[in-house]
Amino acid sequence: MSENPSIIALVGNPNSGKSTLFNALTGKNQKVGNYAGVTVEVKSGETYTPHGKKLQVLDLPGCYSLRADSGSPDEQIALNALTGKLEDLAKPDLVVCVVDASNLERHLQLVLQVIELGLPCVLALNMVDVAEKSGLRLDPAKISEELGIPVVPMQANASKGIIELKQALRFPFPHASEVSWLSKTGDIDTNRRAFIASLCELAARRPDSHQRNFTDKLDSILLHPFLGWVAFLAIMFTLFWAIFSFASIPMDYIDVSLGSFGAWVESLMPEGDLRSLLVNGVIGGVGGVLVFLPQILLLFFFIGLLESSGYMARGAFLMDHVMAKAGLSGKAFLPLFGSYACAIPGIMATRTIDSAKERLVTIFVAPWMSCSARLPVYFLIIPLLLHEKEGTWKQALVLFGIYTVGTLSAFIVARILRGKLGPDKVVTHFMLELPPYRKPQWSYIFRHVLDRGWSFVRKAGTIILGLSILLWALENYPKSDSKDSAEVLAHSALGRIGNVIEPVFKPLGFDGRTGTAILTTFAAREVLVSSLAIIFNVEEADDDVKTRSLIRAKMQTAKWPDGRPLFTPLSLISLLVFFIYALQCLPTTAVVARESGSWKWAAGQFAFMSGFAYLASLLVFQIGSLMGF
Repeated sequence: MSENPSIIALVGNPNSGKSTLFNALTGKNQKVGNYAGVTVEVKSGETYTPHGKKLQVLDLPGCYSLRADSGSPDEQIALNALTGKLEDLAKPDLVVCVVDASNLERHLQLVLQVIELGLPCVLALNMVDVAEKSGLRLDPAKISEELGIPVVPMQANASKGIIELKQALRFPFPHASEVSWLSKTGDIDTNRRAFIASLCELAARRPDSHQRNFTDKLDSILLHPFLGWVAFLAIMFTLFWAIFSFASIPMDYIDVSLGSFGAWVESLMPEGDLRSLLVNGVIGGVGGVLVFLPQILLLFFFIGLLESSGYMARGAFLMDHVMAKAGLSGKAFLPLFGSYACAIPGIMATRTIDSAKERLVTIFVAPWMSCSARLPVYFLIIPLLLHEKEGTWKQALVLFGIYTVGTLSAFIVARILRGKLGPDKVVTHFMLELPPYRKPQWSYIFRHVLDRGWSFVRKAGTIILGLSILLWALENYPKSDSKDSAEVLAHSALGRIGNVIEPVFKPLGFDGRTGTAILTTFAAREVLVSSLAIIFNVEEADDDVKTRSLIRAKMQTAKWPDGRPLFTPLSLISLLVFFIYALQCLPTTAVVARESGSWKWAAGQFAFMSGFAYLASLLVFQIGSLMGF
């Protein structure tokens, strides 16, 4: 036997619990495989059998079939991995087919295709608890007998059946030649369907058709043509309201803690550039962004809750008709919705879209779904327009409006671009599986929230820290002998840069200082907060003064040279509009180039969105000024 560990590949439909099983098997011993010619992520990890045999586990992309002519990168990569056609990746020794026990008719299609490849297989009959609660009567032994492969009932999210599955990872296993349906003549798809129908009749009998389970009753409301939309909008608005309301206490705690820490550091050091760098550059810059971490964590918590409970698929179903008007299908909903959290995984999720042209359009407009990196900017500016004393529901309404403007704009551009690209050569159909409603998988949700939170903190400790130090240096050098803060800033490199670029940004309602802060955001949007904190010298904070409140106070008192207020309601709205549309995220541009296979497409997207943001902000400020606002 080879010294190399045997390779076990996990295959399954989306929503089958495949990734949950992968995490249960491998724990922390996992990584993302970058195999030659592969743009779709293939996760790999290690596990051991009860007898101590080491196994390499591959988590292949979720897919519905293994069609060789599929336009879906996920299906193509899964097929190539199973047939040993990927460079640097050997053909699997065994395949674990993960299926949702409550949707066997749908999931067994993929299982039969895997068995037909001639690979040894084990069937992981996942979510048996959901199937039993719905009244489904399962007979795993009969399923095993008919398929000719081991079948292991399990509940991966509760780690039930994991030991039994590991015990089943033994060699050899029956191959496809031993399976009955392959010996029949005629169209293979028709054999498959007939075999699955017969198997489910024998081993997965459903309750009487007139019986309605909990999912059916809830769907009668949440998928209703009118009530469904009322519920959808109510859920979305509640999400935004909760982000403003529930995050205030931890934000206040972080604010006060950062202020105390800055004051403590300041008390330990003599006055000078090093103290200024640490207090104003590092603590002031990075801390100004970290204070918004609770709101970002809440956003990811609610998104994870919607995904885990099964409601996300209902949202896609409701949005299919709306998406069609934008030239897209319901398949584009999940990538676009995921982009509200972060455009990068949203863009990567477009791999499930069969149509190459629809995938390109979805990639192009995904950054206009306001991602979590924009939240620090929104949460800084919105209270300047509406104080929380006026009601957090009003602030939530403004935030809801911001997301709506970005989304509607994305749909309009998608409609135009889809028409320019023309129809697909092969017509594809939107097919969506509606999983049953489930109790939230808290372990998945909290792991998701912690991962995204750590990603935000890591960015604050790298990109934002680096830019904060750079901005501090530009603001403090070259030195000036003047005691006037305005003259000191004008003499510095930052002031000189601001004077050069001010004519570009002044038509939008911004001065050179704000323009300089905006330029720094093209590395990362949330840098605007730390940039403004440094540029407007937010350093004289007492322990009980909140950092974000002090930034707003500085913005409210900032003046043009002639004494006019710099930040008016109109200029703040102009700034919000700019951030709705501008593509201020270089990592996103890199991912777009990789996923679209073209740097020209990525560069065109960056140029279009930046130009559109400038034009939209210009129109808002100039038209508003003419109207006397």
